[in-house]
Amino acid sequence: MGAREAAPGQATLEMVARAAGVSRATVSRVVNGSPKVSPEIVAAVNDAVEQLHYVPNRAARSLARRSSNAIALVVPEDVTRFFGDPYFAAIVKGITDRIDDSEYVLNLLVASNDPHQKTLRYLNSGIVDGAIVISHHVGDSILADARPNVPLVFGGRPALGTGHDDYFVDVDNRAGATSGTRYLIERGRRRIGSITGPINMPAGIDRLDGFLDAVRAAGLPDDLFETADFTAASAVEAAVRLLDRDPGIDGLFVASDLMAVGVLTVLRDRGLRIPDDVAVVGFDDSPAALSGLVPLTTVGQPSIEAGSRMADLLIRLVEGEQDVPHATILPTALVERESA
Repeated sequence: MGAREAAPGQATLEMVARAAGVSRATVSRVVNGSPKVSPEIVAAVNDAVEQLHYVPNRAARSLARRSSNAIALVVPEDVTRFFGDPYFAAIVKGITDRIDDSEYVLNLLVASNDPHQKTLRYLNSGIVDGAIVISHHVGDSILADARPNVPLVFGGRPALGTGHDDYFVDVDNRAGATSGTRYLIERGRRRIGSITGPINMPAGIDRLDGFLDAVRAAGLPDDLFETADFTAASAVEAAVRLLDRDPGIDGLFVASDLMAVGVLTVLRDRGLRIPDDVAVVGFDDSPAALSGLVPLTTVGQPSIEAGSRMADLLIRLVEGEQDVPHATILPTALVERESA
């Protein structure tokens, strides 16, 4: 039986989905010209659109459901770090890949210092339907004070979460750091140090804990670490402090590839061979892993997939879907290269 005709402008996305025998999301993809739908499904949706006289009037539908068809990506970081760290590029690619299959657009807010809570006011203004928050720290105003009146999805476990109310996508940072450190142990390294991320961020805390899990289980020293802030410059300073404190270190687990690139230059400047004298393992498997003096052995995380999952969760929340998972944890995988 064919689809029942409707007056122009009266048909809804849900009516088209029922008539075509597909999901609402699939109709949205077809209407928005996504290349990720099979020709057969495109034909079925277009047939239903024609018979129902469906008109994708985004402005009218947005007003009807008080929607802006926009979501925000909030990054409480310095602009230089955001544009200089390949991790963020991968996350944004994943987010935009998912948004391309929807009716939403992405607004970017890079706000490392927001003493007047402009970000919170912006999120409560009705300009966006929801927000993804990545690279957040303990004390960020969006977490420490009032939550906005829009759905939030966090990239990474929230620094100051409210328990079961939080939605987030993360990788298993602790297990990944343990596997990277254990890799060094299995190759005979016995004085293993770490350059950690900031300890006011969950990823920094979890990767330090994973390093400590591995060295303690092996009966190795657990005080050979220095803290940095996920930038190459901070890692150079931390590596200098650590090597000055213990010149006998023969292995290093570094909590990001970008920091590891900085560490490699310190080792070279001290005349240390990599990996003969000091083996190095990074974290991320980002383009930075191939940009240093030696290709990095690293703990790979699926950053593009994580970004896509964040966007998918937020869209589902904005559209009122039930049974959306609160915690999504993605696995890591060790990538072997020349540095270890």
